[in-house]
Amino acid sequence: MATLKQFEEALRAQGMNMALAILEKMRKEEKKKTRSIAPARRVSGRKMTPELARKILELHSTTDMTQQEIAFQLGINQGRVNEVIKRGKWLTEDPQSEEAQARDKAKARMRRMQSEDMPIPRKQPVAAGADEGPKKPKAKPSNPAQLSIDDFLKVSAD
Repeated sequence: MATLKQFEEALRAQGMNMALAILEKMRKEEKKKTRSIAPARRVSGRKMTPELARKILELHSTTDMTQQEIAFQLGINQGRVNEVIKRGKWLTEDPQSEEAQARDKAKARMRRMQSEDMPIPRKQPVAAGADEGPKKPKAKPSNPAQLSIDDFLKVSAD
């Protein structure tokens, strides 16, 4: 099976300019059909609310828009749109909901850090046995079946 590029080269080799013109016209028409959407940019200060979540569901059910298109139109990211559609997040203003608790916890942490006038620390991974001090590298057992660079250096020195 020939590829489109091979087909085009064969048309050129045979001097079939009309067929090449038709092929080029078809490519241009196909290019117009494909949509190109710029990546969504979040509007600063846009907060997820139950009203916004309902608007997402409304656009999803009444239009043929993709999640990316909905996100772009509303100024939020596609992941938030997916969470609303797939898991029903942000549909209630329940202060005990998982989203509300996470938001409140993050806000409290930010206020605490700002009041202490300290930079917000990043979480550091906790190493197992960190209280033991630095560990020394273990010597690798030598395997007589495997050569190392030392084996070559010994041979060349002899």
